[in-house]
Amino acid sequence: MSTKRIIFTLLAVMTAMQWCPAKSAKLVDRVDPPMWWTSMANDTLQLMVYGHDIAAASVKTDYPGVSVAEIFRPDSPDYLFIYLTLSPETSPGDMKLDFTLGKKSQTLSYPLLRRDREADRYVGFDASDVLYLIMPDRFADGDTTNNVMSDRLKNPLPVDRSDPNARHGGDIAGMMRHLDYIDSLGVTAIWVNPVFENDMPGGSYHGYATTDFYQIDPRFGSVGQWNGFVAEADRKGLKVVMDMIFNHVGRSHPWVKNPPTRDWFNFPDTTRFVQTNYRLSTLHDPYVSDFDLKKTVDGWFVKEMPDLNQRNRHLMKYLTQNSIWWIENSKINGIRMDTYPYADMRSMARWIDDVMREYPRFNIVGECWYSNEGGEAFWQRGSKVNHVDPRLETVMDFRLSIDARDAFNTPTDSWNGLNKIYDHLSLDYLFPDPQKILTFLDNHDTDRFLETMPDSLGSWKQAVTFLLTSRGIPQIYYGTELLMNGSKEGSDGYVRRDVPGGFPGDTTDMFTREGRSPLVDEAHTFLSRLLNWRRGDANEIIARGQLKHFMPYQGLYTWQRKLGDREVTVMINGNDSPLTVDMTQTEEILPFGTTIRDILSGNQVTISPTMTFTPRQILILQNF
Repeated sequence: MSTKRIIFTLLAVMTAMQWCPAKSAKLVDRVDPPMWWTSMANDTLQLMVYGHDIAAASVKTDYPGVSVAEIFRPDSPDYLFIYLTLSPETSPGDMKLDFTLGKKSQTLSYPLLRRDREADRYVGFDASDVLYLIMPDRFADGDTTNNVMSDRLKNPLPVDRSDPNARHGGDIAGMMRHLDYIDSLGVTAIWVNPVFENDMPGGSYHGYATTDFYQIDPRFGSVGQWNGFVAEADRKGLKVVMDMIFNHVGRSHPWVKNPPTRDWFNFPDTTRFVQTNYRLSTLHDPYVSDFDLKKTVDGWFVKEMPDLNQRNRHLMKYLTQNSIWWIENSKINGIRMDTYPYADMRSMARWIDDVMREYPRFNIVGECWYSNEGGEAFWQRGSKVNHVDPRLETVMDFRLSIDARDAFNTPTDSWNGLNKIYDHLSLDYLFPDPQKILTFLDNHDTDRFLETMPDSLGSWKQAVTFLLTSRGIPQIYYGTELLMNGSKEGSDGYVRRDVPGGFPGDTTDMFTREGRSPLVDEAHTFLSRLLNWRRGDANEIIARGQLKHFMPYQGLYTWQRKLGDREVTVMINGNDSPLTVDMTQTEEILPFGTTIRDILSGNQVTISPTMTFTPRQILILQNF
């Protein structure tokens, strides 16, 4: 880790104070963000100051190049919002803020740092990447000393790996330990489920109930460890995508007991719980009632997750600065925003603009969980059917994950099987940019693509082949390469199992070839070979090439990626029986007599008027 990164981390630890009323004579208990940088594109810095009765205090600074633009005294007496303007000439250093309340006074040193990277060096993920999704608690436990943090947390729940809904002990150190494994697999980016503090009474191993936006949950590690993980991933050529949640917080967040303003939360009367109806169709329904729309956006997910009001400009500024803080401090390459449509659409669009103004090459993906293509397309930047440009570059293709299991595991005839995939792609005209769709077979919120361990890999291989050679930005859920399986029946924990070998006491280590069964090793070898091929010479063609596909004919589905004179053509037999096919349909891209190499077998394949394919056969043909 560089000296500057270490200094950043120390400053964060030194200045991030606990959310509790003052017990001493000091006026200020905490300031968010804990530090900031000069020469940012946005010259306004919001400081949220917390301390007993601090709202009544006066504040001033005489730091060169800094002026107080606004003081906002909210409903709660324990918060004070200070808006500072930083001129382009503002120099890094310790800015002194003088607080006075009656006969008490306090001078606070606030760190203003020099940026150590140009804005255009923050390069986001795109179709040239493959994301590997990790739930840290279930991937690997690299540091058992942080499994219970009774000195740091109000709810230091013990590790219980026998309970699928409890903490299992995975952490940042575990991910760091297996970075070489992830890199060798052939992926190019890592999407990490939330690592923010989740100090919840009932536990929140998944990370989606934030209780501190500026702290890493100590059971995962520290800000310094997170920064070190991102830096080491970068050295290996791996990007890191950080999971964030602006729609809600965990009920143990200090804001819940002491909100800065009366409208900080939607439906703030906790005695009258209003749950969202989960019906995202209300957001584009031309006939929607105000009642239904408000319940969708403002209703709480569950009682444990109070819904934030992004229409409150002070809250939205806080959240926007928080995401920028993590980008600048940790050097992440992307953000995945949870429950994106449930937050206020216009506020989130402004958030994206603010982030992209600072980091023009960055990327953000929003979780827009729809069962139809129209709903997904509604949220992409430049949507022709949304009167509010949502500004979101990348949306998630949940419809593909819904269709894929049935499409690849049932016989393909004139209407079924792989026709579901063909029909799905035929609706891409709805999307402003289909190459910026995040595609996946499964993730932490869905059933695994494999609900049980398969007897053979034909269908599985075809599914991952499609994922890695069709349009969009592919995402692979951790353990896919190890044939990890399961369904959500019972609880989400059954699709978030531990990786064997990642935890102390495991008798099997699937991170090593010796720990894998022949079938699992076959899957790992196949996927790794395909990923490394995609990461190599084929990368530009898959990322930028035009897509042409042919309606499944007699059970054969064919698609081609073409960039200039370079081509990759994929053919798959969507049946468990041999297939003899008249090849006239694909003669426009593969004239009879063409001889071309299959990258899977290494053999030369000659296209003839009639060809026979073995059960579930895959051909990946490239002409370079």
